[in-house]
Amino acid sequence: MGSHVILFGWNRSVPGREKVSAALFKEFVEYLGGLRQKGAIQTFDAVFLDSHGGDLNGFFLIRADTAKLDALVATTEWITYITRAAVNLQNTGVIRGVTGDEVMKRMAIWTSVISS
Repeated sequence: MGSHVILFGWNRSVPGREKVSAALFKEFVEYLGGLRQKGAIQTFDAVFLDSHGGDLNGFFLIRADTAKLDALVATTEWITYITRAAVNLQNTGVIRGVTGDEVMKRMAIWTSVISS
């Protein structure tokens, strides 16, 4: 499984745009499913967080190798989805990260830096 990820998160719908947000969510899941079928991404998970008092209440975690993620975020289709989300959801954000074996590689780099 890919060790590079995009976390696309949000807080909640902009008041009055709940129905639009729900439709966009469904459309985005279908879009990501199509990307997975084409091999443009490895997989994705949609996550809804339990109430916790914070401003991150849900996110998609999208996995692929770094070159595929670079290609994805450069597409007009991706940019359009993220822009539509920003208009209809509060506190949207797109964050790159790593998981799996890449975490240990990054930890080794960090450890070497703090040991210097």
